[in-house]
Amino acid sequence: MSSAMAGAVDLSGLKARADAANRPAPSGGGAGAPPAPGGGDGSWVVDATEQGFQNEVLEPSLQVPVVVELWASRYPREEQLSAELERLASTGGGAWRLARVDIDTQPRVAQAFGVQQVPMLVVLVGGQPVDAVNGAIPEDRVAEWVTSLLDALRDRMPAIAEGERRAAAAGSDEPVEEPEDPRFTAAEDALEQGDYAAAEAAYTAILDTEPANEQAKAALAQVRFLARAEQADPSSIERADAAPDDVDAQLAAADAELAADRVEAAFTRLVGTVARTGGEDRDRARGHLVGLFELFPADDPRVATARRALARALF
Repeated sequence: MSSAMAGAVDLSGLKARADAANRPAPSGGGAGAPPAPGGGDGSWVVDATEQGFQNEVLEPSLQVPVVVELWASRYPREEQLSAELERLASTGGGAWRLARVDIDTQPRVAQAFGVQQVPMLVVLVGGQPVDAVNGAIPEDRVAEWVTSLLDALRDRMPAIAEGERRAAAAGSDEPVEEPEDPRFTAAEDALEQGDYAAAEAAYTAILDTEPANEQAKAALAQVRFLARAEQADPSSIERADAAPDDVDAQLAAADAELAADRVEAAFTRLVGTVARTGGEDRDRARGHLVGLFELFPADDPRVATARRALARALF
């Protein structure tokens, strides 16, 4: 223990009073369940009270160090120190916690720590004080002080490293860029140039070696439709309506409707074609419809509705 903590510091009284305050009444009434440990919601800063001291401070200190910031509302607060401590704790991922205590409203806490001046910082580990600082720490030294504290305790408290990993993951604002796949780059270049045949060949080659590559599957469906949509004739819809048994006309009309963003109409047309036909014609209509499904996210409600209609038409 630091020399700043010279003298006995007995927190057992706070623990006992907190336990008593949080204990349910025999009849089932009373204060109810004790408050959740500070930081349970992802916030690692709490304004601690005597009643909640067990849950807010002592129990969390079994996992990570808890810095108790003792201050007094009747005196000017060290705003820079408080703000820096809060910032470091809030972004620390739970590697340590900050418990702020206003000794004017929580005098028994001040008595337990033997506070003689504020601000006072006390480090609790395992429910016991292991270090303390009387007076303010310069703002540019606070981070260094916290780092040295964590370095000294990291081997003893594995949860420190877990919190640091969370903080590192949360602090990574830059998205991790995947290296470009030259096969996809070649296919995309061909697509930009309007060479649908070359783009289709490139995506097909990817699927030949990686049949489960969902990105290539979706891109291939897009390319095939774009090639057909470029040749789509809006008048094909009228011709298909006049010849419901002409499967080729129905496929062309569905493409024209989809190109015009009439998605439900295209799906309904092909479901009807499946229901009216059989054998090879039915297979062609069903395959064409499934290919159109692949142009949309799997959870698109229009696709879900059409899939159910297709199932009824088939069975």
